[in-house]
Amino acid sequence: MKNTNKRIVGIIFVLMGASFWGIGGTAANYLFETADISVNWFVSTRLVISGILLLGIQLLLTGRKTVFTIWKNPQKRLSLIIFSLLGMLLVQYSYMASIAEGNAAVATLLQYLAPIYIIIWVIFRGHQRLHVSDVIAILLTIIGTLLLLTNGSFKGLSVPGIAIVWGIISGLSLAFYTLYARNLLRFYSSVTVVGWAMIIAGVCMNIIHPIWRVETQDWSAATIGVLGFSIIFGTTLAFWMFIKSLEYLEAKETTLLGTVEPLTAVVSSIIWLSIPFGLWQVIGMALILILIVYLSLVKK
Repeated sequence: MKNTNKRIVGIIFVLMGASFWGIGGTAANYLFETADISVNWFVSTRLVISGILLLGIQLLLTGRKTVFTIWKNPQKRLSLIIFSLLGMLLVQYSYMASIAEGNAAVATLLQYLAPIYIIIWVIFRGHQRLHVSDVIAILLTIIGTLLLLTNGSFKGLSVPGIAIVWGIISGLSLAFYTLYARNLLRFYSSVTVVGWAMIIAGVCMNIIHPIWRVETQDWSAATIGVLGFSIIFGTTLAFWMFIKSLEYLEAKETTLLGTVEPLTAVVSSIIWLSIPFGLWQVIGMALILILIVYLSLVKK
Protein backbone atom coordinates (compact mmCIF):
# COMPACT_ATOMS: atom_id res chain seq x y z
CA MET A 1 0.00 0.00 0.00
CA LYS A 2 1.34 3.41 -0.97
CA ASN A 3 2.20 5.89 1.79
CA THR A 4 -0.59 8.26 0.68
CA ASN A 5 -3.17 5.47 0.84
CA LYS A 6 -1.87 4.34 4.23
CA ARG A 7 -2.23 7.86 5.55
CA ILE A 8 -5.81 8.10 4.29
CA VAL A 9 -6.65 4.75 5.92
CA GLY A 10 -5.08 5.94 9.20
CA ILE A 11 -7.04 9.20 9.16
CA ILE A 12 -10.30 7.34 8.47
CA PHE A 13 -9.62 4.91 11.34
CA VAL A 14 -8.81 7.59 13.91
CA LEU A 15 -11.72 9.85 12.92
CA MET A 16 -14.19 6.95 13.02
CA GLY A 17 -12.82 5.64 16.32
CA ALA A 18 -12.91 9.04 18.02
CA SER A 19 -16.38 9.77 16.61
CA PHE A 20 -17.69 6.42 17.88
CA TRP A 21 -16.29 7.27 21.33
CA GLY A 22 -18.01 10.66 21.34
CA ILE A 23 -21.37 9.33 20.11
CA GLY A 24 -21.02 6.39 22.51
CA GLY A 25 -21.03 8.84 25.43
CA THR A 26 -24.22 10.45 24.10
CA ALA A 27 -25.74 6.98 23.63
CA ALA A 28 -25.03 6.22 27.31
CA ASN A 29 -26.65 9.55 28.21
CA TYR A 30 -29.77 8.46 26.27
CA LEU A 31 -29.89 5.09 28.06
CA PHE A 32 -29.60 6.65 31.51
CA GLU A 33 -32.37 9.16 30.76
CA THR A 34 -34.90 7.11 28.79
CA ALA A 35 -34.39 3.46 29.75
CA ASP A 36 -33.59 3.97 33.44
CA ILE A 37 -30.47 1.80 33.10
CA SER A 38 -28.23 2.02 36.15
CA VAL A 39 -24.62 3.18 35.87
CA ASN A 40 -23.40 0.11 37.81
CA TRP A 41 -25.05 -2.39 35.45
CA PHE A 42 -24.04 -0.47 32.34
CA VAL A 43 -20.37 -0.25 33.36
CA SER A 44 -20.31 -3.97 34.32
CA THR A 45 -21.82 -5.03 31.00
CA ARG A 46 -19.83 -2.63 28.84
CA LEU A 47 -16.48 -3.63 30.33
CA VAL A 48 -16.95 -7.41 30.26
CA ILE A 49 -18.39 -7.64 26.74
CA SER A 50 -15.93 -5.13 25.24
CA GLY A 51 -12.98 -6.85 26.93
CA ILE A 52 -14.00 -10.25 25.59
CA LEU A 53 -14.51 -8.84 22.07
CA LEU A 54 -11.14 -7.04 22.06
CA LEU A 55 -9.22 -10.10 23.25
CA GLY A 56 -11.16 -12.21 20.76
CA ILE A 57 -10.05 -9.94 17.92
CA GLN A 58 -6.46 -10.04 19.21
CA LEU A 59 -6.57 -13.82 19.50
CA LEU A 60 -7.74 -14.21 15.89
CA LEU A 61 -5.19 -11.73 14.53
CA THR A 62 -2.06 -12.57 16.53
CA GLY A 63 -2.58 -15.91 18.25
CA ARG A 64 -2.79 -17.29 21.78
CA LYS A 65 0.73 -16.36 22.89
CA THR A 66 0.22 -12.60 22.46
CA VAL A 67 -2.99 -12.64 24.51
CA PHE A 68 -1.91 -14.79 27.50
CA THR A 69 1.82 -14.05 27.91
CA ILE A 70 1.08 -11.04 30.15
CA TRP A 71 0.02 -13.43 32.97
CA LYS A 72 3.38 -15.24 33.10
CA ASN A 73 5.29 -12.39 34.77
CA PRO A 74 4.20 -11.85 38.44
CA GLN A 75 5.33 -8.20 38.48
CA LYS A 76 3.49 -7.34 35.26
CA ARG A 77 0.48 -9.30 36.50
CA LEU A 78 0.30 -7.06 39.58
CA SER A 79 0.75 -3.95 37.41
CA LEU A 80 -2.13 -5.10 35.20
CA ILE A 81 -4.43 -5.52 38.20
CA ILE A 82 -3.52 -2.04 39.54
CA PHE A 83 -4.06 -0.55 36.09
CA SER A 84 -7.40 -2.37 35.77
CA LEU A 85 -8.80 -1.10 39.09
CA LEU A 86 -7.33 2.39 39.52
CA GLY A 87 -7.16 3.14 35.80
CA MET A 88 -9.74 1.33 33.69
CA LEU A 89 -12.47 0.81 36.29
CA LEU A 90 -12.21 4.27 37.85
CA VAL A 91 -12.08 6.16 34.55
CA GLN A 92 -15.00 4.19 33.09
CA TYR A 93 -17.19 4.46 36.18
CA SER A 94 -16.51 8.13 36.91
CA TYR A 95 -17.10 9.11 33.26
CA MET A 96 -20.44 7.28 33.13
CA ALA A 97 -21.46 8.65 36.55
CA SER A 98 -20.70 12.17 35.31
CA ILE A 99 -22.89 11.55 32.25
CA ALA A 100 -25.72 10.12 34.36
CA GLU A 101 -25.66 13.07 36.79
CA GLY A 102 -25.09 15.72 34.11
CA ASN A 103 -24.69 15.13 30.38
CA ALA A 104 -22.27 13.55 27.91
CA ALA A 105 -21.00 16.85 26.49
CA VAL A 106 -19.79 18.31 29.80
CA ALA A 107 -18.56 14.91 31.07
CA THR A 108 -16.40 14.38 27.97
CA LEU A 109 -14.91 17.87 28.09
CA LEU A 110 -14.10 17.52 31.81
CA GLN A 111 -12.44 14.17 31.13
CA TYR A 112 -10.36 15.75 28.37
CA LEU A 113 -8.69 18.01 30.95
CA ALA A 114 -6.46 15.01 31.76
CA PRO A 115 -3.42 16.48 29.89
CA ILE A 116 -3.42 19.44 32.31
CA TYR A 117 -3.27 17.07 35.30
CA ILE A 118 -0.40 15.26 33.60
CA ILE A 119 1.50 18.54 33.07
CA ILE A 120 1.01 19.50 36.74
CA TRP A 121 2.15 16.04 37.87
CA VAL A 122 5.36 15.92 35.81
CA ILE A 123 6.25 19.47 36.95
CA PHE A 124 5.55 18.52 40.58
CA ARG A 125 7.73 15.42 40.22
CA GLY A 126 10.56 17.49 38.76
CA HIS A 127 10.51 15.76 35.36
CA GLN A 128 9.78 19.01 33.58
CA ARG A 129 10.20 22.73 34.29
CA LEU A 130 7.28 25.12 34.34
CA HIS A 131 7.18 26.93 30.97
CA VAL A 132 5.10 29.83 29.71
CA SER A 133 3.18 27.34 27.53
CA ASP A 134 2.21 25.42 30.68
CA VAL A 135 0.88 28.59 32.34
CA ILE A 136 -1.12 29.44 29.21
CA ALA A 137 -2.54 25.90 29.09
CA ILE A 138 -3.56 25.96 32.77
CA LEU A 139 -5.19 29.41 32.41
CA LEU A 140 -7.09 28.29 29.30
CA THR A 141 -8.29 25.28 31.28
CA ILE A 142 -9.54 27.32 34.23
CA ILE A 143 -11.28 29.96 32.09
CA GLY A 144 -12.74 27.46 29.62
CA THR A 145 -14.01 25.14 32.35
CA LEU A 146 -15.59 27.96 34.36
CA LEU A 147 -17.40 29.28 31.27
CA LEU A 148 -18.53 25.78 30.32
CA LEU A 149 -19.93 25.05 33.78
CA THR A 150 -21.44 28.47 34.61
CA ASN A 151 -22.33 29.95 31.19
CA GLY A 152 -20.80 33.20 32.41
CA SER A 153 -22.91 33.45 35.57
CA PHE A 154 -21.79 32.16 38.97
CA LYS A 155 -25.38 32.12 40.24
CA GLY A 156 -25.84 28.56 39.04
CA LEU A 157 -24.02 25.68 37.39
CA SER A 158 -25.01 24.24 34.01
CA VAL A 159 -24.86 20.72 35.52
CA PRO A 160 -25.21 19.47 39.14
CA GLY A 161 -22.17 19.68 41.38
CA ILE A 162 -21.93 15.89 41.68
CA ALA A 163 -21.59 15.63 37.88
CA ILE A 164 -18.63 18.04 38.04
CA VAL A 165 -17.00 16.03 40.85
CA TRP A 166 -17.32 12.80 38.85
CA GLY A 167 -16.03 14.61 35.74
CA ILE A 168 -12.94 15.83 37.60
CA ILE A 169 -12.35 12.31 38.98
CA SER A 170 -12.69 11.03 35.41
CA GLY A 171 -9.98 13.42 34.20
CA LEU A 172 -7.68 12.56 37.10
CA SER A 173 -8.14 8.82 36.61
CA LEU A 174 -7.55 9.21 32.87
CA ALA A 175 -4.27 10.98 33.69
CA PHE A 176 -3.28 8.04 35.93
CA TYR A 177 -4.45 5.59 33.24
CA THR A 178 -2.24 7.34 30.66
CA LEU A 179 0.88 7.57 32.83
CA TYR A 180 0.67 4.13 34.44
CA ALA A 181 -0.07 2.31 31.19
CA ARG A 182 3.43 3.07 29.86
CA ASN A 183 4.85 0.45 32.23
CA LEU A 184 2.80 -2.24 30.48
CA LEU A 185 2.75 -0.95 26.91
CA ARG A 186 6.54 -1.21 26.67
CA PHE A 187 6.16 -5.00 26.80
CA TYR A 188 2.66 -5.89 25.58
CA SER A 189 0.18 -4.94 22.86
CA SER A 190 -2.19 -2.12 23.83
CA VAL A 191 -5.20 -4.18 22.72
CA THR A 192 -4.09 -7.03 25.02
CA VAL A 193 -3.52 -4.70 27.98
CA VAL A 194 -6.82 -2.87 27.60
CA GLY A 195 -8.77 -6.05 26.82
CA TRP A 196 -7.61 -7.76 30.02
CA ALA A 197 -8.06 -4.54 32.02
CA MET A 198 -11.67 -4.32 30.84
CA ILE A 199 -12.38 -7.92 31.82
CA ILE A 200 -10.75 -7.57 35.27
CA ALA A 201 -12.56 -4.27 35.93
CA GLY A 202 -15.81 -5.74 34.61
CA VAL A 203 -15.57 -8.83 36.83
CA CYS A 204 -15.01 -6.56 39.87
CA MET A 205 -18.02 -4.43 38.89
CA ASN A 206 -20.11 -7.60 38.58
CA ILE A 207 -19.58 -8.21 42.29
CA ILE A 208 -21.41 -4.91 42.86
CA HIS A 209 -23.97 -5.34 40.09
CA PRO A 210 -24.05 -8.63 38.11
CA ILE A 211 -24.86 -8.45 34.39
CA TRP A 212 -27.82 -10.81 34.80
CA ARG A 213 -29.51 -8.60 37.42
CA VAL A 214 -31.40 -6.28 35.11
CA GLU A 215 -35.05 -5.68 34.18
CA THR A 216 -35.50 -5.88 30.41
CA GLN A 217 -39.25 -6.21 29.96
CA ASP A 218 -39.74 -2.47 29.40
CA TRP A 219 -36.88 -2.15 26.92
CA SER A 220 -37.80 -0.95 23.45
CA ALA A 221 -36.09 -1.86 20.19
CA ALA A 222 -34.42 1.57 20.33
CA THR A 223 -33.02 0.83 23.81
CA ILE A 224 -31.52 -2.49 22.66
CA GLY A 225 -30.11 -0.87 19.50
CA VAL A 226 -28.51 2.04 21.37
CA LEU A 227 -27.09 -0.32 24.02
CA GLY A 228 -25.57 -2.51 21.30
CA PHE A 229 -24.10 0.53 19.55
CA SER A 230 -22.60 1.83 22.79
CA ILE A 231 -20.86 -1.48 23.55
CA ILE A 232 -19.80 -2.62 20.06
CA PHE A 233 -19.17 0.67 18.25
CA GLY A 234 -18.79 3.14 21.13
CA THR A 235 -16.30 0.97 23.02
CA THR A 236 -14.86 -2.08 21.23
CA LEU A 237 -14.52 -0.82 17.64
CA ALA A 238 -13.75 2.73 18.79
CA PHE A 239 -10.71 1.56 20.72
CA TRP A 240 -9.57 -0.94 18.08
CA MET A 241 -9.81 1.63 15.27
CA PHE A 242 -7.96 4.26 17.29
CA ILE A 243 -5.10 1.85 18.07
CA LYS A 244 -5.09 0.54 14.48
CA SER A 245 -4.57 4.10 13.20
CA LEU A 246 -1.16 4.14 14.93
CA GLU A 247 0.05 1.68 12.29
CA TYR A 248 -0.47 4.34 9.62
CA LEU A 249 -0.01 7.66 11.45
CA GLU A 250 2.37 9.12 14.04
CA ALA A 251 1.09 9.14 17.61
CA LYS A 252 1.06 12.96 17.56
CA GLU A 253 -1.25 13.03 14.53
CA THR A 254 -3.53 10.38 16.04
CA THR A 255 -3.83 12.34 19.29
CA LEU A 256 -4.62 15.54 17.42
CA LEU A 257 -7.29 13.94 15.23
CA GLY A 258 -8.66 12.23 18.35
CA THR A 259 -9.90 15.62 19.55
CA VAL A 260 -12.91 14.91 17.33
CA GLU A 261 -14.26 12.91 20.31
CA PRO A 262 -15.31 15.82 22.58
CA LEU A 263 -16.55 17.77 19.57
CA THR A 264 -18.65 14.79 18.46
CA ALA A 265 -19.98 14.33 22.00
CA VAL A 266 -21.08 17.98 22.16
CA VAL A 267 -22.64 18.08 18.68
CA SER A 268 -24.44 14.72 19.10
CA SER A 269 -25.76 15.82 22.53
CA ILE A 270 -27.15 19.05 21.07
CA ILE A 271 -28.74 17.32 18.03
CA TRP A 272 -29.86 14.03 19.59
CA LEU A 273 -30.71 14.99 23.19
CA SER A 274 -31.50 18.69 22.60
CA ILE A 275 -29.08 19.74 25.35
CA PRO A 276 -28.97 23.56 25.34
CA PHE A 277 -25.65 25.41 25.16
CA GLY A 278 -25.38 29.12 25.95
CA LEU A 279 -23.00 31.53 24.22
CA TRP A 280 -20.47 31.56 27.09
CA GLN A 281 -20.57 27.77 27.26
CA VAL A 282 -19.76 27.60 23.54
CA ILE A 283 -16.83 29.99 24.12
CA GLY A 284 -15.66 27.86 27.06
CA MET A 285 -15.96 24.70 24.96
CA ALA A 286 -13.97 26.37 22.16
CA LEU A 287 -11.19 27.30 24.61
CA ILE A 288 -10.96 23.71 25.86
CA LEU A 289 -10.87 22.34 22.30
CA ILE A 290 -8.15 24.87 21.38
CA LEU A 291 -6.23 23.72 24.46
CA ILE A 292 -6.53 20.05 23.44
CA VAL A 293 -5.29 20.77 19.91
CA TYR A 294 -2.48 22.96 21.30
CA LEU A 295 -1.29 20.25 23.71
CA SER A 296 -1.45 17.68 20.91
CA LEU A 297 0.78 19.85 18.75
CA VAL A 298 3.43 20.99 21.24
CA LYS A 299 3.54 18.45 24.09
CA LYS A 300 5.22 15.08 24.05
